[in-house]
Amino acid sequence: MAHHRSAKKRIRQTAKRTAINRARTSRVRTFIKKVEAAVASGDPAAARQALQVAEPEIRRAVTRHVLKLNTASRRISRLSKKVNSLTAPSP
Repeated sequence: MAHHRSAKKRIRQTAKRTAINRARTSRVRTFIKKVEAAVASGDPAAARQALQVAEPEIRRAVTRHVLKLNTASRRISRLSKKVNSLTAPSP
């Protein structure tokens, strides 16, 4: 346990930031799950709508330093590919 006032303050700040970041990460995961559920249901309109809602949320996580830019871009790209596969004719 910390003994200095500044160290105790850092512990409080870290706990608060950790809770906020966990909530943001969970929120992003929820939006991603909604897109994947819409893709699994096979409804292209619902999947496209869910992706339009999820993409800004994923980008927001980057600006809040919850996700790295490449990670967010990769997730958006993979979700877009899944959504586009619904509308594309299968060979």
